[in-house]
Amino acid sequence: MDIFEKIKKQKGPLGQYQDIAHGYFAFPKLEGEIAPRMKFRGKEVLTWSLNNYLGLANHPEVRKADAEAAEQYGMAYPMGARMMSGHTSYHEELEKQLAAFEKKEDAYLLNYGYQGMVSIIDALVNRNDVIVYDSEAHACILDGVRLHMGKRFVFPHNNMEKLRLQLNHAKAVVEKTGGGILVITEGVYGMAGDLGKLDEIVELKKEYNFRLLVDDAHGFGTMGKTGAGTSEHFGVMDEVDVYFATFAKAMAGIGGFVASTQEVIDYLRYNLRSQIFAKSLPMPMVIGALKRLELLKSKPELKDKLWEIVRALQNGLKEKGFDIGNTQSPVTPVFLKGTPIEAGNVVFDLRERFNIFCSIVIYPVVPKGVIMLRLIPTAVHTLDDVKYTIEAFSEIQKNLQEGKYNKEVIPNFAL
Repeated sequence: MDIFEKIKKQKGPLGQYQDIAHGYFAFPKLEGEIAPRMKFRGKEVLTWSLNNYLGLANHPEVRKADAEAAEQYGMAYPMGARMMSGHTSYHEELEKQLAAFEKKEDAYLLNYGYQGMVSIIDALVNRNDVIVYDSEAHACILDGVRLHMGKRFVFPHNNMEKLRLQLNHAKAVVEKTGGGILVITEGVYGMAGDLGKLDEIVELKKEYNFRLLVDDAHGFGTMGKTGAGTSEHFGVMDEVDVYFATFAKAMAGIGGFVASTQEVIDYLRYNLRSQIFAKSLPMPMVIGALKRLELLKSKPELKDKLWEIVRALQNGLKEKGFDIGNTQSPVTPVFLKGTPIEAGNVVFDLRERFNIFCSIVIYPVVPKGVIMLRLIPTAVHTLDDVKYTIEAFSEIQKNLQEGKYNKEVIPNFAL
């Protein structure tokens, strides 16, 4: 069969919806300044879908640093990969500051978080090693695990008894192969907002010989006393062997980093294929990240404001009887019951009648019959934004329960 013939019949789990979703539910165009209110299809909407946790995307000091760096260096410098010709003292300085913030010996910059995590996993293990990972791990972790040519074991999300069972299986394997065990979890799970049980996982180190890799994309800048992340929140920074985070969330930028011991980071510098064979992070992004990190550390009021909005939103939703799961982070899921048609009509009504823009998640990401609306509070939202949203959600919930969304009335927005 011609592989293109296959594409006609099998568009994929998300692609199957493209005819009705494209341009509205998928690949929507939010326009204007990054802010709680932006333009969608020509009108203003209250936006709860951007991971701009600390409001740094349009912070005046950040915009100034970005602009001045772009004017001085352009977007091309430095040309080439870090190992060949793309290395600068600014890259080193950012790595030094990130390592110190995470109380690690060293850190290494990554062009993109997703590619970086895939490459970190690939570099850390060989065919004799075993990976043990959480069933709800992010796609970047799953793709990294798929590259692994050795054994891998998955445990049900945050189930410590099953983790112990899989560690026993892993131990039996490495006793034969002479390899090691890498456990991978997340600090904050980006869909449901619950936390990886880092405190309980590190306790298992007393019984099992493994190293722990934590993806803290949503925890960096939002969790912990200083914003150093979920490992700080649990008080286990020293027990996390390899700490990973991205600039795409609280730092409102592009790129990421990995932090660990000097020996591990030196090894990764010379073995991360996603960095060795890719262009260095451009100078404006590096200088911009230095400014963002400075603000993250020096302005705790940004995180305080974020959590004021988080608490108001989550407590308000729970008081109105909404199911927000077990979130312990700013990520705020709202679980409703309904069909895919009802899900589409719920979002359409939110956007067109209430001018509220948030993300929607349906099967196969969540079980059949479940609609998940995902809200991302930020430090630049207001309590009035929260109040209006809860009122709108209450009306949406009422309409859903009365069956007002069970007819297919969504226009076809395909472009």
